[in-house]
Amino acid sequence: MSAPNRRNVLLGAAFLMATSAIGPGFLTQTATFTESLLASFGFVILVSILLDIGAQLNIWRIIAVSEKRAQDIANRVLPGAGYLLAFLIVIGGLAFNIGNVGGAGLGLNLLMGITPETGALLSGAVAIGIFLFKEAGRAMDKFAQLMGFVMIALTVYVAFKASPPLGEAVARTFVPEKLDAMAIVTLVGGTVGGYITFAGAHRLLDAGIKGEQALPEVSRSSITAILVASVMRMVLFLAVLGVVSQGVALDPKNPASTPFQHVAGNVGLLLFGIVIWAASITSVIGAAYTSVSFIAGFHPAIERHRNKVIIAFIVISTLILATIGRPAQVLVLVGTLNGLILPVSLGLILLAAYRSDIVGNYRHPVWMTVCGALVVIAMAVLSGITLVKYIGTLMG
Repeated sequence: MSAPNRRNVLLGAAFLMATSAIGPGFLTQTATFTESLLASFGFVILVSILLDIGAQLNIWRIIAVSEKRAQDIANRVLPGAGYLLAFLIVIGGLAFNIGNVGGAGLGLNLLMGITPETGALLSGAVAIGIFLFKEAGRAMDKFAQLMGFVMIALTVYVAFKASPPLGEAVARTFVPEKLDAMAIVTLVGGTVGGYITFAGAHRLLDAGIKGEQALPEVSRSSITAILVASVMRMVLFLAVLGVVSQGVALDPKNPASTPFQHVAGNVGLLLFGIVIWAASITSVIGAAYTSVSFIAGFHPAIERHRNKVIIAFIVISTLILATIGRPAQVLVLVGTLNGLILPVSLGLILLAAYRSDIVGNYRHPVWMTVCGALVVIAMAVLSGITLVKYIGTLMG
């Protein structure tokens, strides 16, 4: 692989992971938490970035050095664990893709005035188009980068126009007035939970960037991915903070649209349409690609026809959205399971780091293991509490 192509794949993998994280749920959560925590939400973002990097560095490095996909590593650590992990990832990916397709439909509804269902079908067709290319991987890399830049640029413009209290935002990022543990677990789960953290790692593996010699590049790409997603989170936080500090209430139906509409009226709504469409369509592509990568190795026919299986995955989620809509309770339950997937998958990856039959002579840095173990414990406890609460509300 030539040096420019290699750089493109590394950047593409980072943007694939970042844009997979930045979906309609990401936009809504960021706006909602900013309204409730105000400037102190900066602290939540800071803590979640550190936890995200702790999780992602471990996962990407062990996948690269073992030259195996996550489910194959999990099966080597604990027979059968890889199949369970693949099942959870695929079910979660499908459920979230229904929400992602819905977000894309809403974006086209704002941009073109068509019904959200028609917008969803058109968006599904665009996502399918990416995987009809012979060089689908390269097309996916370029598309993710372009959409990532578009989202961030438009949100930067809105944040600038919203005139947020920057001094207070910086101060509260380090000395918060309010704390919300559940906001942290939601952000971490939404950035590196479920299929998301594996999107870029599996992309690098598929492109042949693997082995111990590739670790410096893999580490840089993994951190770049977190930073891209975090820049979008911080910029949207500042945009929302700017308008709520002026006493503007967020639209409960679509909270993230409020700063766009407030600073630029109807033009702002069109800008938000572009942002939510870009966020949603890239998440559709990332979820489909990564979910199928978790089952591709289980049968030669799946590996051989991988792009067709990815297209089928997109078709199914688009048709469910267009006919049934978004099954809200399913999405909430799967969202909680997504938080639980991270401690399970990261725990298995950390065990694999010390198995010479998986990583050979590679020595995993102790500080990375410690950081990863802290993420496993924190996410397991907080996700467990959330799951108990959710089951309690169902029983009640």
